[in-house]
Amino acid sequence: MTVDHDTDTAPVQVVCETAGRVLLVPPGTSILQAVRDAGLEVMPPCADGLCGGCETRILDGEPDHRDGLLTAEEHALGDTMLICVSRARTPRLVLDL
Repeated sequence: MTVDHDTDTAPVQVVCETAGRVLLVPPGTSILQAVRDAGLEVMPPCADGLCGGCETRILDGEPDHRDGLLTAEEHALGDTMLICVSRARTPRLVLDL
């Protein structure tokens, strides 16, 4: 279910399921940067949504895709996202990190 959530001005709660961490990602900070700042290891990506190195499986929540790599079908499925550029349409994302 999509919640009316301003994806550019609202923080996003990101649950890193595997690591057992919950992060609050402020506006203007990528999920990738917040994950790295929390000390979690993530493949070094291009940081512009084109290489796919940070593609991450979504366990819960709805991504706001902002990449140029995943297809429209992959965006519609909402199973993965590129955490270097994408945010969330819901206030909370649970990721396989």
